[in-house]
Amino acid sequence: MKKAIYPGSFDPVTLGHLDIIERSAKLVDHLIVGVLNNKAKTPLFSVDERVNMLKEVTKHIPNVEVLSFSGLLVEFAKEHEVNAIIRGLRAVTDFEYELAMSQTNKVAAPSIDTVFLNTSLEYAYLSSSIVKEMAMYHGDISKFVPEYVIDKVNEKYNASNN
Repeated sequence: MKKAIYPGSFDPVTLGHLDIIERSAKLVDHLIVGVLNNKAKTPLFSVDERVNMLKEVTKHIPNVEVLSFSGLLVEFAKEHEVNAIIRGLRAVTDFEYELAMSQTNKVAAPSIDTVFLNTSLEYAYLSSSIVKEMAMYHGDISKFVPEYVIDKVNEKYNASNN
């Protein structure tokens, strides 16, 4: 069985993330979407909220499982007997960082390969940070995130403005 993991913070999940998830799921038998619990950052959404949002927006993809993790990605990947790590690339600036990470991961876990997927052109500019900034100033985020996520993001910013 070909198993891969697509890791990220997904704070919040964007249409770009969903595009990579859908395309990755076609390449493997089982895709784990790994939601990173990064204790060094203060996310907009809790890990549980991010996992639940991802479960909702990927429920139409039968071979996708959403799990959270903390610590090293390669350890999480080994624990789940993953063959590959999927990483999306938006621009050349992503490549240098991602290449260094993939090489480091290859040293730490030689049996796990990294697969880079170019982001679809329609989402090449998109990031969770852009979504959060737009929402903070009450901009329309409907072209950036799945419909289910729009209200979740707006609720967070409306609550913080009260």
